[in-house]
This record gives sequence, C-alpha cells and structure tokens, in this order.
Amino acid sequence: MNYVPVVAGTFSNDSAGIQGVSESSTSSQQDQDWIAMPIWKDASYFGDASPNIVDDATEESHDGSNIQNNGTADQQVNTTRQEVNTGSREVSTAIPEVNTATPEDLIGPIPTSEDTQVEDQVIGQIGTKWVYRNKKDERGIVIRNKARLVAQGHTQEEGIDYDEVFAPVARIEAIRQLNLMLLYWFTVYQMDVKSAFLYGQIEEEVYVCQPPGFEDPDHPDKVYKVVKALYGLHQAPRAWYDTLATYLLSNGFQRGKIDQTLFIKSQKGHILLVQIYVDDIIFGSTKKELCDEFEKLMKDKFQMSSMGELTFFLGLQVQQKKKGIFISQDKYVHEILKKFNYTDVKSASTPTDLERPLVKDADADDVDEHLYRSMIGSLMYLTASRPDIMFAVCACARFQVSPKTSHLLAVKRIFRYLKGKPSLGLWYSKDSPLELVAYTDSDYAGATLDRKSTTGGCQFLGNRLISWQCKKQTVVATSTTEAEYVAAASCCGQVLWIQNQLLDYGYNFMNTVIYIDNTSTICIIENPVQHSKTKHIEIRHHFIRDCNTKKLIQMAKIDTQLNVADLLTKGFDAGRFQYLVSSIGMLNP
Repeated sequence: MNYVPVVAGTFSNDSAGIQGVSESSTSSQQDQDWIAMPIWKDASYFGDASPNIVDDATEESHDGSNIQNNGTADQQVNTTRQEVNTGSREVSTAIPEVNTATPEDLIGPIPTSEDTQVEDQVIGQIGTKWVYRNKKDERGIVIRNKARLVAQGHTQEEGIDYDEVFAPVARIEAIRQLNLMLLYWFTVYQMDVKSAFLYGQIEEEVYVCQPPGFEDPDHPDKVYKVVKALYGLHQAPRAWYDTLATYLLSNGFQRGKIDQTLFIKSQKGHILLVQIYVDDIIFGSTKKELCDEFEKLMKDKFQMSSMGELTFFLGLQVQQKKKGIFISQDKYVHEILKKFNYTDVKSASTPTDLERPLVKDADADDVDEHLYRSMIGSLMYLTASRPDIMFAVCACARFQVSPKTSHLLAVKRIFRYLKGKPSLGLWYSKDSPLELVAYTDSDYAGATLDRKSTTGGCQFLGNRLISWQCKKQTVVATSTTEAEYVAAASCCGQVLWIQNQLLDYGYNFMNTVIYIDNTSTICIIENPVQHSKTKHIEIRHHFIRDCNTKKLIQMAKIDTQLNVADLLTKGFDAGRFQYLVSSIGMLNP
C-alpha cells in the first residue's frame, strides 16, 4: 500500500482501504491532499493485452501528473512516501505479510460498457474475501503469516461457472507404498509449491467482485474477469493438476497406469519417482543428481520451497533411519488430548471395553452431538497410522446421529487408551523381503444394531503393514461362511489394486497369498459350484473365484489365533490385543 496525491478534497477515515473523494462536498475540517490507493507489483499485473479504459475527462492530479482511470488500478503512484498526514489523525500502514507469488496474469481487465456489455454477458458474479492464517511447522511453531484472496466458490453454479472439477489425489496407501519402495533405494525428499492453485488456467468464463479494500472508487460496480484460478473456485484443484501434469509429461516423465498422481522418469538405468498430493511433492531417485535436476526443473516453472528430507507429510511424522522408516502421529495425539481435555486422565490398556458392548441404548441421556462428532472426526484422521484403534473408532462412528452417554463413554475409552500409548507407530524395516501377503477375517453378526457382520482385512509387504480395512458389511449374512466369503472378496479387491499399483514400480506380485481361518470359504472359492448355500450371495462378490482361477490370488488356511486381521473385527482383552498389535508391526519409537 502506498499513497498518491489527488485533487484536494475531503475524505473519511471510517473504513480501511481505498477512500472516495468528493469534489463537491464541503466540510469544516481541513481539506486533505492524499488518498490511500493500492500499488501493484508492476504495471503488467493484469496482463499486457488489457485495453486501457480512459475516461473522456482525464483528471489532473494535484502535482500535475496524469492519472488514468482504467478500472484496473493501473495508476501512477508515489512509490516512496510511506506516511500521510490526514490533518486529523495518523493512518497506520502496517499490514500482514501478503503472499506475492501470484502469477502476473491472474486477473484480466474489468470489462467496460463500451467493449463488453457486462449486464448482458455476466450471468452471475462471485464474491471475494481475504483469508488470514498462521502457517506452522510440525513442531507447532508459527513460521509465516499469510494473507490470501479467495473466491467465494459456494456461490458458483454447476454448468455455468464450472463443469468438470475432479482432480486425482494420492491414496494414503500409495504414500506408504512409495515410502517403502524408496526405502530400498534412496532418501525421500519433499517440496512445496507456493500458491499452487494460482498457476491453474481455467477454461470457463468467471467474473469476481472487486477485492474488499481494493475497490476502484470511480468504477465501484465493475467486476474482474478471472484468467487463472483463484483459491475457492471449484475448478481450481483440477486446473492446477492439469498444469503440473502437462509440465512434467513434457519434460520426459511418464504417468503411473493406476495411480495418476505418480510420475516416473527413467534415465540410463536410474529411476526418479515423484508423488503428487495437491501442492505437496515427495520424490526420490537411485541417483542423487536426478533429484537435483528435478528441483531445478520445478523451480524454473513454479515458486517452490525445498524442505529437504521427508519428515512431515499429510500429518504423518516420518523418521528416516538407516535400518528403516518409522511413521507416527504422536504430536497429533497430544494435540487432540489437549483439545478435549484428556491430558490428565487415567490411561486404559485397550481401546474397547468388553464389559460394555455398544447398543442403541434409546433410554439413556442424549449428549452433545457436535462434540461427539468432533471427537470421532479427530480419531478417524488418526487411523491413518493407528490400525490399533480402527475397529473401536468405526464402531463408535455408527452412533453419530443420536449419541448417548454410553457411546460417549466408549469414545472416552479410546482417548484414555491413546493417553497411555501416544507414540505407537508403524515400523518399516529394511531387513524384510518384498513379498505381498494379505489376511482377511470377519466377525459374524457383530453389529448390535442390525446384526450385520464386520469385515476386516490387512495387507503386508513382507512384515510391513501398508493397508488395512474395517467395514460393516452391507447385507445380513446368513452364516459364518457367507460373512467370511464377503470379507475375502473385499480383501481380494484391495490386493488387486496394490498389485497393479506396484507394477508401476516394476514389481510383479501375482498369485498373492490371502490367509483366512475358514475352510468352507476356501472350498467355495476353489469350487465355483452354485448350490443352496451360496446362490443367494450377491454376484459382485463372486469375482474372487475368477481371480483365484487366473492365479491372481490364492487362498490359504491359517489358524484363528494367528490371523492378525482379527484385530480389525472385534474388541479383545489386554493380552490378545497386545499380541495382535505387535504382530502387525506397531512399535514405540
């Protein structure tokens, strides 16, 4: 913000930002000689192709300079003066740090009534607002104060302001798999794109209101035409992904066949892997020089911040050691314990109380549903690295519509367990061979509300847990065998996705073994004969038979006590629970 001399007149300090000047008004106060106006980064901020809009009567400024009112804030301003004497009180020029990484052609010129009949062509206009936030690092220390202009995208109308908005986002399982692949080859690095969405080129015709505090006093009713994406627009994520993908593909990268957020580049026997999650990028290579070249390539096109070795990604803390990688969320655990006032409670040995099963409990007292849902949401985010609480959280999440006191006590039990085990995480060792195996199990009629069964499944690379599932089945199974069969089909689907994902890394894991503790289920899969006990099972579950025939998977019997997927289907006593937790590779740091 700087100030430009104008024709003397009176103005009010009632609000911040640009002040209007009235040439005909009179006041007993002393006339003012200065008006606060915005100064842009340079004259090409709105694009060089913008036609100048010059009023018929060009005003002469107080010091004789010419000011053209073209509706784009393209004024000649005094860039050295920092203070203004208003004659009544001082005007503070202190403003928060503003991110200036915006591309210069972000917003086009304001259409004029002569060139564009805005009233006829603009179906609607989108509001804008300023968003201020403090950016913190993984230690919770404020590292930057940010101010960002965002569009109020909730007012957009589908088919008018935007069409297709889908943008690929990496699955958390893909992130774990990439970490494991890179673990065998090299160190993993991380980069961040500054103001990523502002680089996206939108195809639709979108108009936004003038930013608050930066309105043109001579053209208050005009709007801006958006040339590149703004934060808040529905199509902004897709536009950014298209821009980034096009740039990488044009520079020798190949996109993953299954994971559209994975980009691969091969060069003289070496490989560079790049995983994209919106504006966060993790990458690594068998040759350090390829990593350096990639950093330079990205900085040539975008404003980037190199963050060195990967230590914090999507809320996950990553510790890279010589013998492996440790992934945890202990800092997040401490945050939610503090948020819900559970820092001083008595700890629990397990996340579920076997003596108090969850029931509908219609006669019990109601609890604050907003608090209950907030607690469940915080715990669901934690399950990205804590499979030990997966079943308990999913069971409590089924009562979010009308939670009762007994349900709240069950959630509190999970927090008490976290109080005693805040630092548990997944240890990925280098010593284990790369071998894809899976476990599946089911708790027959375990859901107390509707007697549906619960599916549990987990997938390992060697002894490293990379994916897990806990889900209530959609139909009521009529037998234990049927419940196990449905669970096996669900696990098979996840295995097929992992197999295809690992093909992009150059690994073929066909004929994957899936362990199950039900012999009847194995017989149904290996002998696809329709009879009275299987004909009622939905057809969509029978694809597992085809996968078994094609040798994509093979079913193997395992003792129930050794089936680690059991952890995701029901609650256990402390002894059994601790055994299963250690079996899936969860350790303290």
